[in-house]
Amino acid sequence: MILALLLQTTPLAPLPKGTGLPPQLQGEETRVMQTVNALFAGIAARDAAKIAETLRPEATATIASENPDGVRRIVHFTREALLARFTPGPERFEERLYDPAIEIDGDLAYVWGRYNFYIDGKLHHCGYDLFDLVREGGSWKVQNLSWSNRTQCEAGS
Repeated sequence: MILALLLQTTPLAPLPKGTGLPPQLQGEETRVMQTVNALFAGIAARDAAKIAETLRPEATATIASENPDGVRRIVHFTREALLARFTPGPERFEERLYDPAIEIDGDLAYVWGRYNFYIDGKLHHCGYDLFDLVREGGSWKVQNLSWSNRTQCEAGS
């Protein structure tokens, strides 16, 4: 009798079949991500001028770092200080943003998502990116970028 009860199953409707593909961006979401991707291209090129094209004149940045020993710190940057971090050099930079959430309300937008940062193809650090964007004159520009930064990461999406 107990075995018969254990073998019974409750009938459930089958789960809907998904495509396994991420949702496609549409309209303004695409334009917002074009700005973020242009910023990433500037980072990859280590080109402060290209990065500057994506930023508002009053743009700021904040890093929330967590060291392997547990020490945490917050660092704020002006636009100029942020741009000074990107100078030509031999290392190859690449940032990968995974499944970003994009929210838009009128002329404000934000993009939030997990990222991995690679130097010369090796995982260097990871965390979450947050981009605050403003649309002015029909163009999206980054007002603020914030990111968490830790070195204990897993590669991949």
